Amino acid sequence: MKRRAFIGLAAATLAASALGGWTLAQHGQQPLLLSARNDAAGKHYVVGFRLDGSQVFATRVDERCHDVVAHPSLSLALFVGRRPSTQSYLIDTRDGRLLQTLHSPPQRHFYGHAVFHASGDWLYATENDTSDPGRGVIGVYRLEGQRLRRDAELSSHGLGPHQLLWLPDGETLVVANGGIRTEADSRVEMNLDSMESSLVLLKRDGTLLSKEQLAEPMNSVRHLAVASDGTVVSGQQYMGEAGDTVPLLAIKRPGQAFQPFPLAEAQRLAMHQYTASVAIHSELRLLALTAPRGNRVFIWDLDSAELRMDAALPDCAGVGAIAEGFVVSSGIGRCRRYDCRGERILTQPLQLPAGLWDNHLRLA
Repeated sequence: MKRRAFIGLAAATLAASALGGWTLAQHGQQPLLLSARNDAAGKHYVVGFRLDGSQVFATRVDERCHDVVAHPSLSLALFVGRRPSTQSYLIDTRDGRLLQTLHSPPQRHFYGHAVFHASGDWLYATENDTSDPGRGVIGVYRLEGQRLRRDAELSSHGLGPHQLLWLPDGETLVVANGGIRTEADSRVEMNLDSMESSLVLLKRDGTLLSKEQLAEPMNSVRHLAVASDGTVVSGQQYMGEAGDTVPLLAIKRPGQAFQPFPLAEAQRLAMHQYTASVAIHSELRLLALTAPRGNRVFIWDLDSAELRMDAALPDCAGVGAIAEGFVVSSGIGRCRRYDCRGERILTQPLQLPAGLWDNHLRLA
């Protein structure tokens, strides 16, 4: 599915009173909302907004970005280039200054995701080896002052790595290998008849701990969420026929195998073989997922798999956990907050700035 084209991000208010439940602020400051977007002319921007609606920055960049990863202690964020971009952008989040355009090395391009180590000294980014299209690598970068320098490269132990996250120990990476080969400067899938999607756990020195696959090889493992107890959930994008019956959500509980998460047939069908973003609320033990092709947002009990909510939201995109539940962004509708603390989930529209937001909205 082609991703949404972004329209201009107009000035608008983001009511702080509507976000009273946010607990993601760091160092006692109001959270900074970070995202990437295009304007109506197709120009690329990376932006930051305070929760009172004030724009901190809107910095134009050369290539479109996908995810955003904030530094754990400094006012820095890396906006990661969207596949097959060869550029990512290190930004000073105080004023939007472009500190560095990070270029992938020859015969490599970014896959849109990265993570900083808790120390703040190291960054790990999923990349494609275009000399062997689809062979997944993880670029290891050291932060020196206000610049990232490539230091090493690890194997992702799979094809087409997409998102990667830390397990709670902060030293073990979980990697979603999408299993799809693509060439340089292309998003065309080359191997749908021989995909090799997998979920990999590895130490940050590259030592492989485990590699697991789902039963259906055309089920591409893409986006991840990790709970505080080490439970990993992945959302899939199925690359086969629309009528095939394939589970689109999977889970790996500590000490257990990677396996499908129980889904009712009605919810599976509503996803139209495509999931976007997943999030876990560790304190409430809830799992949320967006399915933009079906315009649906789902919330389940993480432990019992009981469905807590199946709600319509046009072109739903990113999802993130807040104190009382989740916030979900929308490309063409109003973004919403879901209060999940009671028996009944309560919904409240949010006045986010006008415009179509990318799937990945981050707070720093």
